Amino acid sequence: MTVLADRDWRLIRDEPRAGATQMALEEIAARTALEDDVRTVRTYAWQPSTLSLGYRQEADTVDWEVCDREEVDVTRRQTGGGGIYHDCYADLSYTIVAPADEVPGDLMDCYELFCEPILEAFDRMGVDAAFASAEQDAIYRPSCYLRDINPAHDIVAPADAGARAKKISGNAQYRQRDVVIQHGSISYALEPRTHVGVFDAALEESTFTERVTSVREEAGIDREAAVDAIAGALRDWCDADESDWREDELEAARDLADRKYGSDAWIREREVLEAEQ
Repeated sequence: MTVLADRDWRLIRDEPRAGATQMALEEIAARTALEDDVRTVRTYAWQPSTLSLGYRQEADTVDWEVCDREEVDVTRRQTGGGGIYHDCYADLSYTIVAPADEVPGDLMDCYELFCEPILEAFDRMGVDAAFASAEQDAIYRPSCYLRDINPAHDIVAPADAGARAKKISGNAQYRQRDVVIQHGSISYALEPRTHVGVFDAALEESTFTERVTSVREEAGIDREAAVDAIAGALRDWCDADESDWREDELEAARDLADRKYGSDAWIREREVLEAEQ
């Protein structure tokens, strides 16, 4: 059994930030875990609303004109899968960062461990959610929420609806400097027009609403209460102390966002600009 509470963890209830900065902060948290022996769980939001592309997703799947017109930022994640439209109101996001040698080496076992607090959060919100019990075929693979539903890491609701269950959360992992980073998107509310509009494809809004549900639809609670439930579940899972980013972490994240996650080279071609010497 993996023991978490005897390690040093911090919970950061992060403020809304640009997508490039949010992705950079995950890498900085990985460095902090190794160098300072402090692990991180956090909740966060995207401001402005952002389309995050999967690591290998082609840039031509994006409708750049729609993103420009709707003032939707675009960044690229380290994790694979399809793009996610992170609405500044409708999306709830979280991150878990821990050294790789402290968590299960098997990917599925690690997913199961790291999703424990997320499933607990759904329970606290009154949402009947669980890992998908049945696979569902992809509708449109460039979109995370419209890809095939995988029982290993996709969470659906209602839990007992089988192949009729709708996706409510997607979760993904990657490793950075011997640290495991898991992040996930939780659907708080539905924004189907923009969610399908940011992709360069003829997708109907109903395509999205027939596959995806939300916390608000399932439980009717307000957004602040939902964030509190997620943060509380993460805190209790690892006995984390409430904390904030240090100024040196924020400064490092701003630099990394400028030369990586916010750069066209990374977003469109997965190329990283070298740091200035």
